[in-house]
Amino acid sequence: MTEVKIIGENLPNMPWQNKPESAVGPVWRHSDNPVINRNPAKGIARIFNSAVAAYEDRFVGVFRAETINGRPHLHMGWSDDALNWKIEEERIEFVNEKGQPFQPNYAYDPRLVKVEGTYYIIWCTDFYGAAIGVAKTDDFRTFVRLDNPFLPFNRNGVLFPRKINDNFVMLSRPSDSGHTPFGDVFLSESPDFVYWGKHRHVMTKGGQGWWQSVKIGGGPAPIETTEGWLMFYHGVTGTCNGFVYSMGAVILDLEEPSKVKYRSSTYVLTPEEWYEERGFVNNVVFPCSTLFDAESGRIAIYYGAADTYVGVAYTTVQEIVDYVIETNEVVADDAEIGII
Repeated sequence: MTEVKIIGENLPNMPWQNKPESAVGPVWRHSDNPVINRNPAKGIARIFNSAVAAYEDRFVGVFRAETINGRPHLHMGWSDDALNWKIEEERIEFVNEKGQPFQPNYAYDPRLVKVEGTYYIIWCTDFYGAAIGVAKTDDFRTFVRLDNPFLPFNRNGVLFPRKINDNFVMLSRPSDSGHTPFGDVFLSESPDFVYWGKHRHVMTKGGQGWWQSVKIGGGPAPIETTEGWLMFYHGVTGTCNGFVYSMGAVILDLEEPSKVKYRSSTYVLTPEEWYEERGFVNNVVFPCSTLFDAESGRIAIYYGAADTYVGVAYTTVQEIVDYVIETNEVVADDAEIGII
């Protein structure tokens, strides 16, 4: 196989564990999962589906916090090693661009992405239905909430970590109720983070396997590599006992990311451990964030487990890209530019 490199920054102090001999597949779990348990801070029952990033000499996180009244909000967290987290008890307070309070009714499933020195938070919120909320910060003290980029119903907003052809690029999954039945991933562009257009279809649910038959959704921000944009995503199947969420991987074209180059026909992680199989919502592996080191090619994947815990898994860019290419499956017209 061709040598694959991450195009990005070095992060030698990121969490890492070597692959155990007993591991099966290209992704393996942190041995001390879950890294965030139940009741992690006063007033917070569960944290899951959350995002982390390197910031200065520490790690910062934006966490989906299910409060003890059941309504989700976003809370900050800090860590020296990206494994042991101190979660702030107070929710993030957003303001508009005039500095006035601009708090969402609820917020969950955040992604945290740095583009040109600014950190953007993207989450699911209420805008007369499930929609995508966005905010920005430069210092993690002031959080400026921006206008919703898309109409409802929409979820799983995932921002690319750099502009492409001078435009911001964001993935999303439109639907008619915030959940199903629509299940494909689309792409939109914006020159200014205000006006969004040039919509393209990216990925189709389904394929020969059943693990992604109901719907799919973008996960962590895509990782730029010499082979293309590497992205982990979730695929959902239906069973007689409800949905099962698994993790897949895809490689998108660097300059035309609506084109799928390679897509894993099989999942790379599925609920198997107790903290993934049993919780508030059983059988969920939901990737939301990665940390990676360009020099070594190491990748740490942060995922929500059973809507109750935060887990970490590991891979290397070479191993996961090789796996995606080896197990590639062309689904519908995903290899095309995404317009008809």
